[in-house]
Amino acid sequence: MIAEKLIEIKNTLPKEVTLVAVSKTKPNEAILEAYQAGQRIFGENKVQEVCEKQESLAKDIKWHLIGHLQTNKVKFIAPFVSLIHAVDSMKLLIEINKEAVKNNRIIDCLLQFYIAEEETKFGLSLEEATTILKDEIFLNLKNINIVGVMGMASFTDNKDQIKTEFRTLKNYFEILKSNHFKFNAEFKEISMGMSGDYQLAIEEGSTMVRVGSSIFGGR
Repeated sequence: MIAEKLIEIKNTLPKEVTLVAVSKTKPNEAILEAYQAGQRIFGENKVQEVCEKQESLAKDIKWHLIGHLQTNKVKFIAPFVSLIHAVDSMKLLIEINKEAVKNNRIIDCLLQFYIAEEETKFGLSLEEATTILKDEIFLNLKNINIVGVMGMASFTDNKDQIKTEFRTLKNYFEILKSNHFKFNAEFKEISMGMSGDYQLAIEEGSTMVRVGSSIFGGR
């Protein structure tokens, strides 16, 4: 069942869009089924959970941390994490860099932006991001690689509102690309869109969708 849903979704995605299968709260058996159907990128939002899964599952899985990350938890995922989606402060960037150095790695990160109308979502404003990117401290962090942006739309049935929020993130991406990453080919990801709205996100320029319940079923 999981394999069928996964293949169905993959067939609807343009080839330049990456599918992150959101496996948080799902058992290893479910992940294994998706893995056997060819999926290699999985998204988790809890550090302890992703560490346990990484220990026991195939080593060629790329683990993305998609949830809010506390600085004191960075050290646990630094040895293996493939991409950190929700980077929303200079403090966190400094910590990721520190742990990346210890592990002799360069860790890919996305800057998370606040694009929703809900109070509960984390993220930077464009001004905050610009301040960070111009800061001497940031410019000296050699073991992190900012490869794009991430955001979550409001939880609403209003498609126009969702599209507008996604458009805002695309716009932020373009501004950062031209002002800070013009000559960096790796700055190319726009992580937006989940099970309920990933098609809208792709229409608005998403390069990476985070899909969980449409693959693995509800909680």
